[in-house]
Amino acid sequence: MNWLIVLFLSLALATSPTNNYAPGRVKCPSGKVVRSSLEGLNPNEKTYMDQRYKKAKVEMTKFLKGANMTGFDVDAFMETANPTIGLSFSGGGYRAQLAGAGAISALDSRSVKPSVLGGILQSSSYLVGLSGGSWLVGSLVSNDMITVDQILGQDRLWNMKNSLLAYNGWLFISNALMWASIDVQVKMKMIFGSNVSVTDLYGRALSYQLLSNFQDQGDAFCWSDITSRPTFQKYEMPYPILTATGREPDTTVINFNSTVFEITPYDIGSWDPSLRSFMDTKYLGSKVEDGVAKDKCLNGFDNAGFLMGTSSSIFNAFMLVVDSDAFPPLTKSILKGFLTPVQKANVDIANYNPNPFYKSSYAGEKIRNSKTLYLADGAFDGQNVPLLPLVRRNVSVIFAYDNGDQVDNWPDGSSIIKTYERQFSQQGKDYAFPYVPDTNTFRNLNLTSRPTFFGCDAQNLTSLTDNIYDVPLVIYNANRPFSYFSNTSLLKLKYSNNEREGMIRNGYDVTTRLNGELDDEWAACVGCAIIRREQERNGIEQTEQCKRCFENYCWDGTIYNGESLGENFSDEGLTKGTEYYNSTNVAGINDGGVAFV
Repeated sequence: MNWLIVLFLSLALATSPTNNYAPGRVKCPSGKVVRSSLEGLNPNEKTYMDQRYKKAKVEMTKFLKGANMTGFDVDAFMETANPTIGLSFSGGGYRAQLAGAGAISALDSRSVKPSVLGGILQSSSYLVGLSGGSWLVGSLVSNDMITVDQILGQDRLWNMKNSLLAYNGWLFISNALMWASIDVQVKMKMIFGSNVSVTDLYGRALSYQLLSNFQDQGDAFCWSDITSRPTFQKYEMPYPILTATGREPDTTVINFNSTVFEITPYDIGSWDPSLRSFMDTKYLGSKVEDGVAKDKCLNGFDNAGFLMGTSSSIFNAFMLVVDSDAFPPLTKSILKGFLTPVQKANVDIANYNPNPFYKSSYAGEKIRNSKTLYLADGAFDGQNVPLLPLVRRNVSVIFAYDNGDQVDNWPDGSSIIKTYERQFSQQGKDYAFPYVPDTNTFRNLNLTSRPTFFGCDAQNLTSLTDNIYDVPLVIYNANRPFSYFSNTSLLKLKYSNNEREGMIRNGYDVTTRLNGELDDEWAACVGCAIIRREQERNGIEQTEQCKRCFENYCWDGTIYNGESLGENFSDEGLTKGTEYYNSTNVAGINDGGVAFV
């Protein structure tokens, strides 16, 4: 009966006029469907956030009261202060999705296993994902903010026992039928008049894992449909954002020239000087000139799987390995017939044609003169942790979860460095981000082996901006082995249930510092970070406990200039985590290796 309800709701909430993957024609709205970023937040987002924050503030008060913060009057502070929280989840394939899921579980007050940080999710205003992190964020919010425990319990969503390339394992006929269905759906999109790319194939396959609670794996479920989900309508989910990078075919994206796109349930676009425009997400795929829709509009182009695939388009390349023995013959034939030479040459790009910003008076010359908008994996410019959407929204604190793979499949801080450096370029000239050190310092001062706070003292940011209190404090959390060797390869496309749960468990342990075992004041220290900007803004002195927390977790500006010590995992978390790992006798989980010094 529960599944019948889910299927009925999925049909009722789907807005594709064709009730399948192909977009359909609808009457255009009056006025422009593209707006200037100079107008600020989308009015619908602002309305949502005004209501969302009322609930988030209640939950934040609960968290702060339960965090054992000494010498601090929570009620008196929260009566006048309004701290805001943003959560950011990096790319990194299934590694990032699963490690991020452990963090989400740790922050969720609904989780079966109580956490010292439970309630942070309910206290947050924004939830941002990129690439593998977009799979996490997109899947959770599309499925009405389902809990990680519920996903593991039902064993329907996030079924990773087989790769997307052969989702049904060695059931060749089932795999062939799956790909035949995808082939028909994507070709129907073409027949209905929309251009397609490899991202359409890949996004539909991805939906078999991420949207499997919907009829036909969410073929008609759109990103804009999230606004109709019950949890969204009750303002009980953080506002979700996916990110992507603007890129032309046959060009290389670098940090300083990229256009960082954000995709929300209400609009898609960028704050960057190269675009400064946003379009109504619901009308993606419509023909637009200078912000005005021409002829009849489209609905249904913003398929949720397609947009999650756009954010993670580096994985499009797997569609090219159709000669692999993992593919049944019929599946190979279908995929080979779809992939043209042009698509193979630009496989990592999602094709948005017509370009919604064509002839836009707001956009830079290169984008407004192109009839096609080309979007690619959000990490292509090096910013693997999607921080910019939160920086643009002036949240008080960002929880940044870095599950990248720079050194032996572990992160080294380079992603957050890219966001810091970008502010000194033309593209980043109108935002400010806290000082961070180089990767050598990150590694040799162990800033990736435990949570590190950046931007702890706003007064140190005066050389970056006059609006120092609008610069967020960043709580940086890097993937590390506590209870599981979670440095799995980006190319690892399937996980057994034990592997999946081990990855999630480790993400939980990293986030909670082994649920407070490594630091019994960890929850209080997180509370100190949450309130810091509002304290500074209002001239409130830190408590002695918060001063002690900041001494322990804030980067103090030290730069490592000595001889490299190599990767150092020697903090107490690794020691205790390794003891736990050895005691549980879990085998076969070191996929990539890790060095101990």
